[in-house]
Amino acid sequence: MTIKRFIAGAVCPRCSEMDKMRAWRDDELEVQYRECVSCGYSDEQSTAIQAQPTELETRVNRPHVSEPDAEASVIQFVPNPSTTKH
Repeated sequence: MTIKRFIAGAVCPRCSEMDKMRAWRDDELEVQYRECVSCGYSDEQSTAIQAQPTELETRVNRPHVSEPDAEASVIQFVPNPSTTKH
């Protein structure tokens, strides 16, 4: 027996009524269903795990091939002599 449950706060895409949508799933077919009890709208969505698309190569996820052109140097901070604590 399938239990159909109302989805709190859900808005129907057809009639825009709130709290009229209910959902249930069929694990054998790997499908999730939802319907509106107000206007009769219904749709289904597959729950089967699908392969993720490969990530596009960008400058952010591409590994660095060379070191940066700038030289590294040491910076020394000298305290300001006019600001002394008493």
